[in-house]
Amino acid sequence: MSDSYTAIVSHLSALAAQGRFGRLLRGIEKEGLRVDAQGGIADTPHPRALGSKLTHPYITTDYSEALLEYITPVYCRPGDAMAFLADLHRFSYRHLGDELIWPASMPSRLDGNDSVTIADYGSSNVGTMKHVYRKGLDVRYGRIMQSIAGIHYNVSLPNELWEVLRERDGAADTPMNDYRSSRYFGLIRNFRRHSWLLLYLFGASPALDRSFLPDGRIPDKLQAHGRDTLISPHATSLRMSDLGYQNKVQAQLKICFNSLSNYVGTLRHAISTPWPAYAAMGVEENGNWQQLNANILQIENEYYSDIRPKRVTRQNETPSQALEARGVEYIEVRCLDLDPSLALGIDEPRLRFLDTFLMWCLLSESPWIPDEECDRLDDNRQRVVERGRDPELRLEHDGQLRSVADWGGEICSEMEQVAELLDQLEEGSPHRDALASQVPSLADPSRTPSGKLLSRLEESGGEFIELVLAMAQEQAAQLRAEPMDPAREALFDQLVETSHQQQGEIEAADVEDFDAFLGHYFDNAREPRAAVAESRGETS
Repeated sequence: MSDSYTAIVSHLSALAAQGRFGRLLRGIEKEGLRVDAQGGIADTPHPRALGSKLTHPYITTDYSEALLEYITPVYCRPGDAMAFLADLHRFSYRHLGDELIWPASMPSRLDGNDSVTIADYGSSNVGTMKHVYRKGLDVRYGRIMQSIAGIHYNVSLPNELWEVLRERDGAADTPMNDYRSSRYFGLIRNFRRHSWLLLYLFGASPALDRSFLPDGRIPDKLQAHGRDTLISPHATSLRMSDLGYQNKVQAQLKICFNSLSNYVGTLRHAISTPWPAYAAMGVEENGNWQQLNANILQIENEYYSDIRPKRVTRQNETPSQALEARGVEYIEVRCLDLDPSLALGIDEPRLRFLDTFLMWCLLSESPWIPDEECDRLDDNRQRVVERGRDPELRLEHDGQLRSVADWGGEICSEMEQVAELLDQLEEGSPHRDALASQVPSLADPSRTPSGKLLSRLEESGGEFIELVLAMAQEQAAQLRAEPMDPAREALFDQLVETSHQQQGEIEAADVEDFDAFLGHYFDNAREPRAAVAESRGETS
């Protein structure tokens, strides 16, 4: 533990006691497949009674018609975000009939690539673009990979904290947007160095159904369990392994988050650089679009990463242009599996742990990551997702090999000071309690979500589909029986028709054909937003 880390935490603790710290802000995005009563992926359209998936602010779909995505507003208290997420589930169950929300990250029973129906967002240009983008994901990676579900956790740090840190760093002359972005990228670099800890503690996908591998080829890392289940005995998160959200073409981008300009420049290069294999697949012929383009990335959202810097976009603005113009506003944590034992996939103590971890990443020293270290970080991450619960596993840290328990225990020990800092804003000790609840899992891998899921499979002798389906049924009964907050229920009822009306208005307002719309979109996307801001007399 460095002297600078201890000093800054002590300084902030004194300010927190004076009420000069502020609260973290967070929002949750949670995905979940709709499945039929037998545990097969649903082949029904997104229910109209849930609103328009194009325009509804809280209920949409991710890749497929069956992959629900819930989005909470931003809250300063984790419990409020969890309550909103719970009501989104309760509202959905009022309109799902016999269908269920699959509570695991690895999908339910599939019937080949075509069983994962690409989401349809209507006839507008923006809706067509979302659909064609997903067609491009199909031709590049297949639809089955897109049936995996997870949780994204969006966090921004309080303005009061940035003012205090900038003053302490002697950076008063640095524009706040630039300072904040630089510190956020420091947080992200430390996250990249240590995200293996989250994969170990919260990974919950060590098993899958054979239908996830339709070609019948079983990787060496998987073993048969029963007739239709495959397991990886020491894995924590197959979702984050090379079976899930991985792409060898994107690996060449080497984004290690050393600076905002490097990050934006790399993404802009990727969305404008053709890739021969994608070009060979074809883009468009006689109005039949296969993908948006043949570049390394069709659009920026195609870049897979366990964490992203984010900024709310304005009209006609891409994510990287928003970052370029006004800096980082929040970060998006993307490496979280759904815990199938929890009706919402996550719980409040885990959010408190994440908040503590992210603050520790911010306040700890974070030098730039050279290419050779970037490769080591990827290796550590891969080892944990595939073998995280293996007691013989060792990770590389500063030229040494260390066990998960040893290195993880050191990190959690350092996090205790941050937990105490955050608890000064709370009643009781929720952050210290959340941290303490995870520490025993470092020495006992069977306590992790992945360990518990495998134990249940072994004890029951049953199949992955059977076990998770039983969980889904139990959770559905619970959520259907629970009352909703009356004001939220009224809001959700109103948003159903409002969102459909908004989609209709968007479709009616289109005045150019899709080819022209897409051309204008990519012309705009290639334009540095800082230059656009200056030409309009704006400042960043």
